[in-house]
Amino acid sequence: MDLKLEGRLALVSGSTRGIGLAVAAMLAAEGCRVVVNGRTPAAVDEAIAKIRAKTPAARLEAFAADLATAAGVDAAVARFPAVDVLVNNLGIYERRAFEDIDDAEWLRFFEVNVMSGVRLSRAYLPGMKARDWGRIVFVSSESGLHIPADMVHYGMTKTAQLAVSRGLAETCAGTRVTVNAVLPGPTRSEGVVTALMRRADGRSQAEMEARFMEVARPTSLIRRLAEPEEVATLVAYVCSPLASATNGAALRVEGGIVRACF
Repeated sequence: MDLKLEGRLALVSGSTRGIGLAVAAMLAAEGCRVVVNGRTPAAVDEAIAKIRAKTPAARLEAFAADLATAAGVDAAVARFPAVDVLVNNLGIYERRAFEDIDDAEWLRFFEVNVMSGVRLSRAYLPGMKARDWGRIVFVSSESGLHIPADMVHYGMTKTAQLAVSRGLAETCAGTRVTVNAVLPGPTRSEGVVTALMRRADGRSQAEMEARFMEVARPTSLIRRLAEPEEVATLVAYVCSPLASATNGAALRVEGGIVRACF
C-alpha cells in the first residue's frame, strides 16, 4: 500500500534499534526523508547502514544527540526547524521492585520517557498547526494500561504518554494535524531479548520467550513476542495521510493482552 508519505520529513527519536529502527526503516521505505536518532554517531551510522541494506535509495539524516535532554532537543530543532512527522519513540525500561526505586530513578524515567516527547512536541507542533498538516505519534505500551508490578515506574511513564498524546490531540481540533499513541506489547527487540536471556540459566531464547509469555503475559492471544516490524506497520499507517480520521486515539498492537474492549 502506498501510504502517500513521499517527501515528508520524519524524526524518529531513539531509532537506532528495536521498534524505533523498524519505524525509521518503514517510513524510509515509504519515501519519507527520515532523521535517524541515537546518542552516539556510531550507533546512528550502524542503524543507517541497516536501513540502506533494505532500502538502498533511503533518504536518511544522521542525528546523534540525547533527546532526553533539553539541550538535545534544542540541537534537533536548530538543525531541523520543521518536521512533518514526529515519532516519540525514545524510552527506557527495567525490572525493579517498587521499594528499590529511589527518587532519582523516578525522575530519570519521567525525563527520558515523557519529557523527551513533551519537549519535541512543544517544539514542532506549532509549525504543524501553521502548515495545517502534521503527525505526532507517541510509542507508549500496554504497560500503561496494565501496570507491571516489577516496573511501576515504567508503567507510570507509559500512562503519562497517553495523557499527553490525548491532550495534545485536543489542541489540534479542526486542523489536519493528528496526535495519537500506539501501545505495543512485548516485542522481540534487542533489549527485550537481552533482558530475558540474563535469566536464562541454560534455557534457549525460544524457551525463555515462551515462559515469559506464559507467566508474565498469560492473556496474550498471539502467545508470542511481536516483531518490531509488526508494531512499525501500525505506526507508519498512523503517520500517513490515509489515517486522517484517526486522532486522539490509543491504538493497541499488543497481541490481545488487554482484555478491556475500550
